Amino acid sequence: GIVNDLGTDTKGGGKSSAAADKVVEEIRAKGGKAVANYDSVEDGEKLIQTALDAFGRIGKCGLLSVNVSFLLFCISDLIQRIHLRGSFLVTRAAWNHMKNQKFGRIIMTASAAGIYGNFGQANYSAAKLGMLGLANTLAIEGRKYNVHCNTIAPVAGSRLTETVMPPDLVASLKPEYVAPLVLWLCHEQCQENGGLFEVGAGWIGKLRWERSQGQIVRKKNKSMTPEAVRDQWDKICDFTDATKPATVQESLQSMVSVLSRMESEDQVGANSTAAAASPASSMAVGQKLPPTTFSFTHTQCILYALGVGMSTKDPDHLRFLYEGSPDFSCLPTFGVIPSQAAMMEGGLSSVPGLNIDFTQVREYINCILGKLTSEATIADVLDKGSGAVILLDVHTYSGGELVCYNQFSVFVVGAGGFGGKRTSEKAKASVPPPKRAPDAVVIDSTTRDQAALYRLSGDWNPLHIDPSFAAMGGFKAPILHGLCSFGFAARHVLKQFANNDPSRFKAIKVRFVKPVMPGQSLQTEMWKEGNRIHIQCKVKETDAVVLAGAYVDLHGASEASPENLTQGGGLQSELVFAEIGRRIKDLGSELVKKVNAVFGWEITKDGKTAAQWTIDLKNGSGSLHKGPYSGKADVTFTVSDEDFMEVVQGKVNPQKAFFSGKLKVRGNIMLSQKLEVILKDYAKL
Repeated sequence: GIVNDLGTDTKGGGKSSAAADKVVEEIRAKGGKAVANYDSVEDGEKLIQTALDAFGRIGKCGLLSVNVSFLLFCISDLIQRIHLRGSFLVTRAAWNHMKNQKFGRIIMTASAAGIYGNFGQANYSAAKLGMLGLANTLAIEGRKYNVHCNTIAPVAGSRLTETVMPPDLVASLKPEYVAPLVLWLCHEQCQENGGLFEVGAGWIGKLRWERSQGQIVRKKNKSMTPEAVRDQWDKICDFTDATKPATVQESLQSMVSVLSRMESEDQVGANSTAAAASPASSMAVGQKLPPTTFSFTHTQCILYALGVGMSTKDPDHLRFLYEGSPDFSCLPTFGVIPSQAAMMEGGLSSVPGLNIDFTQVREYINCILGKLTSEATIADVLDKGSGAVILLDVHTYSGGELVCYNQFSVFVVGAGGFGGKRTSEKAKASVPPPKRAPDAVVIDSTTRDQAALYRLSGDWNPLHIDPSFAAMGGFKAPILHGLCSFGFAARHVLKQFANNDPSRFKAIKVRFVKPVMPGQSLQTEMWKEGNRIHIQCKVKETDAVVLAGAYVDLHGASEASPENLTQGGGLQSELVFAEIGRRIKDLGSELVKKVNAVFGWEITKDGKTAAQWTIDLKNGSGSLHKGPYSGKADVTFTVSDEDFMEVVQGKVNPQKAFFSGKLKVRGNIMLSQKLEVILKDYAKL
């Protein structure tokens, strides 16, 4: 190692090589290698060059211990130059060498005077705490190069302390009781980084910051006043349930939380994460969020399918990606999109008793699928200790008919501990998979841009795209949406056990366990138990479980046997089209003005096309054609005879029929909104 000492006296004067030479002799006598250096630490390049000349690199352990406590305290500029600037210059001289060799260990020698302050040592205290700040940043910047930086605040006998301490106390504070900590922190096996340690007399202690929960002291759209600070001072300084932020990101989380809650709070309230589920949270149960509306076309359905990994490379996926496909359908899990909009845009953060930091939100979904309106209700609030769970029921309607139900379990990290109940009979229970090998396994790769693509379906949380926001949530990089992984797993089941038939899809329950990073591969394991498919999803590269306790319930496959049917023979829909034809003869011109489109219909029975109809409400005074049509329809519907009658009689909403896969549409899907004009107003049975 390099032993650096100017050899000044206790007043900062003079210069001698004796101090450094003595230590070198001691190291060599014990079989070590050492070289003396007598330069000032302000000449950091010279010090490091001495090491390179002697050893060819910055030591096997990469030790850089900056200890300049022998300098005089009284000269402010000199103190800053030697302690803080000197540490910086020596470190800078060694930094690139350490980075290039992918190894380095830096130990800054601070002082209790810098940590706690000390009478008469303002200049010294400032320099020593400055070294701690330097060390903390070096720990962050050096981490990816295996360059670690820690700080020690030693109490040891020295030329300086022996003049002010009793001899017996100096003897008990030998440097030998500090050196072992330094050696361990320098060792290649030691992974400690960014630590601060007090050490002396054979005792070692690690320090960390502690922060009170704090208090919000301003109101929405109001100025912050010193009186509000005064009135809340006791709560500001209350260290009950104190937090221990370890990074700038963790520190900023509180600021993000404050800004989020400030938008909804009308009065001064606690700046405690636990306030998200304080006893006042009982006020939230039963509260209804403002209704939200959601309009979509085939574009949103296709974009969602792409977002959950569907690709034209798989021919089976075309029915979900091409609106002109004869079997064009919407993935059934698309139903979470309007429902999630109700949760995120419907004012969840404004519900009395709830304060939510959205960098800390995790979601769990239970949905039964099928211009939509969603209504959300707080079903319950649970205390899980480390966080709070908000059960949110979302019902989505088309007109007055329920087409989709979702239950979201929103987990808010750090919001627990308020004394609430841990379980709820309103929660949909998870179910573990059978204890046997899975019946099927599907592995699917996500892309680096999977989250960037999925968010276009409406989940705009910056946690999934903005690295700085993700860091505030405690993640090294933006993570994949949990609902994206959910979509991957659901379509794996749909293909493996339902032949990609959305009408077979009944319900799905998923519990999210860990996040997925875009670019990782998802491995879905499936167990079939009757019409229930148990699923577990893992990250293939790490074997980490990301979806657990999950299942998909399917409708049973049709038991009917296909028959060869004659064109239109024995179909109930014949009566409906006959009535439509009569109405066109009577009111054709009026219908053409209202509709201005050509509709094609393919009526099936037992899975085979049984009849074809074309309703032309674009040309002339309108017409109805049976059989193949020589022109081109603007939109074509494929539906079974039975389901067609359900829609016509108002027993099934067209939107719901489309979501469930019973009604397939190709062409201009927006024209489907005019079905009511044709089927309801003018087809009275």
